Amino acid sequence: MTMSKEIIDSHLIRVLHTLLEQGSVSRAANVLGQTQPAISVALRRLRELTGDPLMVRSGSHMVPTARGLALMAPVARVLSGIDEILHPAQSFDPGVAIQTFRIASPDYLDVFFVPAIVERFQAAAPNAKLEFTHLLADGGYERGLESGFVDLAIGNWQTPPDHLHLQPLCDDRLVCLMREGHPVRPGRLDQEAYAHAGHLAVTTHSGSGPGTIDIALQKAGPRRNIVITLPYFGIAPYVLVKSDLIFTTTMSFARHYAELLPLRVESLPIAAPPLRYYQLWHERTHRALESKWLRALVTQAVGELTGAARQSMPDAA
Repeated sequence: MTMSKEIIDSHLIRVLHTLLEQGSVSRAANVLGQTQPAISVALRRLRELTGDPLMVRSGSHMVPTARGLALMAPVARVLSGIDEILHPAQSFDPGVAIQTFRIASPDYLDVFFVPAIVERFQAAAPNAKLEFTHLLADGGYERGLESGFVDLAIGNWQTPPDHLHLQPLCDDRLVCLMREGHPVRPGRLDQEAYAHAGHLAVTTHSGSGPGTIDIALQKAGPRRNIVITLPYFGIAPYVLVKSDLIFTTTMSFARHYAELLPLRVESLPIAAPPLRYYQLWHERTHRALESKWLRALVTQAVGELTGAARQSMPDAA
């Protein structure tokens, strides 16, 4: 006979599991802290719902029927699921985690943020996976966070979305990067030289609207004479080596490539606010323990990069 379509509640499922394990109405009543008559009533109801005796007497004790034995595994799985719903995990152990985490970030963070995060991630969660995706891939980071495809987004926005949770990570000032043999001699980059020079710029992934640096410079001084535009930040330093262009970027990015290539860093000759880096996440993962762990890992990695001996900043409310 098939299972009745009537609703079977979690209490009956727990009674069935305990009866099948204990093989006795009295022992099941003792384990569940109920009276024997109450367990007998529950067993009678279970028999009606399943169309099977479930437990039959064999001598002085009871044994499960074939149907009862077949139900032991699925009943245990159902109870496990109920316990997960009613009593969620109170801790997250990255050391045994096997899930995949995804972070959306622009490619200009790759040379300093990403290696530091990967180093910490692999040390803490050796069996888990970490995937980085572009901020605007697959419909944008906002959609990715909302759908759950992306766990976290890292970037620098003048006006971060106000419907997402946000945590500032660090500030980075704007500087100029150019080749060592640039016609503008070291320490001589003033506003006039900056305005007359040819500039290199990198577009956003979508190519629409002004970039973060353009917005920061809009009220600061003369417009840049952008003569070369590239799609990726990682190409820019190698173009600078072969040209007399100037690239306005962050100190972290400029310092990294100045140590690798024949490039030098000059101060930006106009006043511009620093760029602030954030990590963003959606309400759907705000309380998830594994997401809290990932956010803390990113915060600690950035703290080491900036050389700040400070405690991790609390999550935004």
